[in-house]
Amino acid sequence: MQPTKIDLLINCGWIIPIVPEDRVWQNCALAIDKEKIVGIFPQAEAAKRFTATKVQTLDNHILMPGLVNAHGHAAMTLLRGYADDLPLRPWLEKHIWPAEKLHVSEEFVRDGTKIAMAEMISSGTTCFADMYFFHEAIAEEVRSAGMRSQIGFTVLDFPTAYGKDADDYIHKGLALYDKYHGMPLIKVACAPHAPYSVSDPAMQVISTYANELDMAVHIHCHETADEVSESLANYGCRPLERLRNLGLLLPQTQLVHMTQVDAGDIKLMQDHNCHVVHCPESNMKLASGFCPVAELMEAGINVALGTDGAASNNDLDLFGELKTAALLTKAVAGDPAVLDAHAALRMATINGAKALGWDDEIGSLEAGKSADIIAIEINSIAQQPLYNSASQLVYTNAGSQVTHSWVAGKPLLDDRVLCTLNKSELIQSASDWRNKIQPKSMD
Repeated sequence: MQPTKIDLLINCGWIIPIVPEDRVWQNCALAIDKEKIVGIFPQAEAAKRFTATKVQTLDNHILMPGLVNAHGHAAMTLLRGYADDLPLRPWLEKHIWPAEKLHVSEEFVRDGTKIAMAEMISSGTTCFADMYFFHEAIAEEVRSAGMRSQIGFTVLDFPTAYGKDADDYIHKGLALYDKYHGMPLIKVACAPHAPYSVSDPAMQVISTYANELDMAVHIHCHETADEVSESLANYGCRPLERLRNLGLLLPQTQLVHMTQVDAGDIKLMQDHNCHVVHCPESNMKLASGFCPVAELMEAGINVALGTDGAASNNDLDLFGELKTAALLTKAVAGDPAVLDAHAALRMATINGAKALGWDDEIGSLEAGKSADIIAIEINSIAQQPLYNSASQLVYTNAGSQVTHSWVAGKPLLDDRVLCTLNKSELIQSASDWRNKIQPKSMD
């Protein structure tokens, strides 16, 4: 038989496919053709079966699916460190929202989104869910960089630089949906900011469109104890129950944070097949609480992982986030075995893909799926000796060891060099924005 011609063959020391679960294959090769994964084969077999346009040899690397950051505000990278060490509501209402009122513009969003994407690509993320303003600019920058993204159009009751009221936000969001629906690499989601910042009438309109168009609903929910108390006082029910009453608990609903959870909340999420996006570092920094990940997973609820924005994290390294998630879940549950390394990796890959409705295309290295892949060098002194490759990815500084990244077979990072974004230009852009937002005289 003549060898089959393909675009790319990657020989690698270790491959973690995510599906099937808990597997690590050594000295195998991943075959890629026309943006898709052909399969995983022993290297000797792959050499006989395929003739590749390019052969990449990464003997000291682990190959795995690209990470899925299921919640963030990319442009807020420009507010990294701007208002640290404060609780959520004062942080938002007295610092972040006033700064955004003064500075957020299309230019701000473009520059902040590019900086965020460069950071995410460099640390292993290939797909991210975003929730911000000037969505058209975000979509254009995502397409230019070659990343994969769910772009959530934020809805609020009050005016911002982008919109005057909930109807205006929704109108602009639906225009974005019409333009990008069915296009590769981009999904559009409804993103009501939170139950406390969006009224019932606006929520009902969002529910109608989410149901009619099968659009995802991406919302901060049960983030703090105060949010739950205020909902009980103002609406006579917990936020999750209010969302249920308004028709917003759907199989495509992504509930972000969920630090305040009781048995009734878990039952509602089970009944409606909702997803939870866990953001442990942001939750801890803002002292919002702890998401009961072990209880949710035991109940069969899909739990994905997000960094939140760099203004409240302060980094977008999802490998660092999954280490925190693994450690915190053990501590909260009082069980060191409750979330092992492979389960933590699933949170950052296939679980995120499920939450975003993309698990038929990404999240695992299966034949026929898109070639969204990363390679992590595993020969640093801090990662030796190597007994368990999955464990080393979770519990060592793996984000800094990412060397290569592909989305739909297109290289975004090659031997630690960004292929579609200019690092030095972005560093200068960040410096320029810092001087606009907080002049040196105000230090």
